[in-house]
Amino acid sequence: MNDILESFRKELHQYPELSGREKETALRVKSFITKIHPPDEWIEGIGGHGIIAIYSFSEDGPVVMIRSELDALPIDETNRFTYQSKNVGVSHKCGHDGHMTMVAGLVFSIKKTTYTNGKIALLFQPSEENGKGALRVCEDQRFKNLKPDYIFALHNIPGLPLHSIFIVRSFFSATVQSFSIHLQGRESHAAEPDKGVNPALSVSKFISGLDLLNVTDPMSKVYTVLTPIHILLGSKDYGISPGNAKIHYTIRTWSVAHMNELKSKIESLIKDLCAKGSLSFDLNWFEYFPSAENDDELNDIIEEVAHFNNYNTQFEKHPFKFGEDFGWYSLGRRVAMFGLGAGEKTPALHHADYDFPDELLKTGIQMFNGIIETVLNKECLVSKE
Repeated sequence: MNDILESFRKELHQYPELSGREKETALRVKSFITKIHPPDEWIEGIGGHGIIAIYSFSEDGPVVMIRSELDALPIDETNRFTYQSKNVGVSHKCGHDGHMTMVAGLVFSIKKTTYTNGKIALLFQPSEENGKGALRVCEDQRFKNLKPDYIFALHNIPGLPLHSIFIVRSFFSATVQSFSIHLQGRESHAAEPDKGVNPALSVSKFISGLDLLNVTDPMSKVYTVLTPIHILLGSKDYGISPGNAKIHYTIRTWSVAHMNELKSKIESLIKDLCAKGSLSFDLNWFEYFPSAENDDELNDIIEEVAHFNNYNTQFEKHPFKFGEDFGWYSLGRRVAMFGLGAGEKTPALHHADYDFPDELLKTGIQMFNGIIETVLNKECLVSKE
């Protein structure tokens, strides 16, 4: 089985697809699962190219869902192994190829095990990297009809000990939001800047103002990080005083509530600066990742399964700083996401030389199998309306 899973993971790695374009990836996953153990029902085209394999044992009992991601990143791969990406400029640098393989690999044990109640739903979600996939899945009526009681997921974490399980109370990861601002003034001759409206000074004041909002202590409840991503002011035409500027930022907090407060402060700051600087502006918010709020009882199940399998388990003192659209599932549902150490020397996520460690496949599958068994056998967890 291990050889089959590693081969499948490397196949997925060779043919990565960007968010919203994962059609062939979904077909590969469906074909793999169908050959091993066809589900009782497929839901296809959910959230875009997403698919859900549903194994039904009875209408009574909980519906436990395990989620993975289909998409890759717009990054050129620098690795030169035999299974390197064949799609130029696209590669699996977040480990979604490994996440998919773990969840697809669950069908081997599902095929051998007979449960007496509930359902297992294996979700392969599209468009995680741009923050659009989970929300679209949640809005799909077929997902609403399925009514998953519990949703679990994991993310591999390079830099942490291999096979170790990392559990986070409350929020698993940061709430992340990106935005752009287009400032409009008026061009003039560079010799007569007073006859135009140059946004440079307002840009400088805006950046300085945002810097004052940073609270970089991860132990603070109002943890706030504002990162400038791209700034464009005028052009290399030395006879022209520019009249336009563009500013791009990504911002992160722990809670959704604090994010909303931060957004209000940013909007107030830009309105005030533009009024004083005689500028107009367009503010655009995008790529929103709400924090995933872990359920305490589901965290306990993860801890129990990790101990049963003799995996080193650690509770993190604060959420992970990256964004994850898994947070959409936690709005009104019981969910839990945990970290899986990918090795202290493994290149970081989103780096061009990253590659998912195949040794983790067995670990992830054992964890998810144990979670499924625990949930389906603990009737006290059932909270059907």
